[in-house]
Amino acid sequence: MQTVLIIVHLIIVLALVGVVLLQRSEGGGLGMGGGSSGGGGGFMTGRGQANALTRTTAVLAALFFATSLALAILAGYSRAPTSVIDTLPLSSGPNQPSAPGEAPAGPGVLEQLQQLQGDQPAGPQVPQSR
Repeated sequence: MQTVLIIVHLIIVLALVGVVLLQRSEGGGLGMGGGSSGGGGGFMTGRGQANALTRTTAVLAALFFATSLALAILAGYSRAPTSVIDTLPLSSGPNQPSAPGEAPAGPGVLEQLQQLQGDQPAGPQVPQSR
């Protein structure tokens, strides 16, 4: 479902960019685009084209907004809520606390790492020159 919605969203984005680029600049910033009496004589000229492009832009913007919200909601549903309290072990084993504030009965993490290293010294390793 989410993949289909992402594809629809991308199609809407591309259409929205295309429609915005098709619109004539009202400010005439670069001096391009000609006036309302410009040549060419297409079937949609002047006011009709501006209204159609404006309406199309508004519809595409509303669809973009709706698909963005839908994708955000779907992303929230697919993520399971987590809590630090939920990740604590509840069973009381030899190395696990039985309550959140209680210290473990067995060796700590540092002691376990030192046991795994065996006979290597626990201090910092300094390279020696030969």
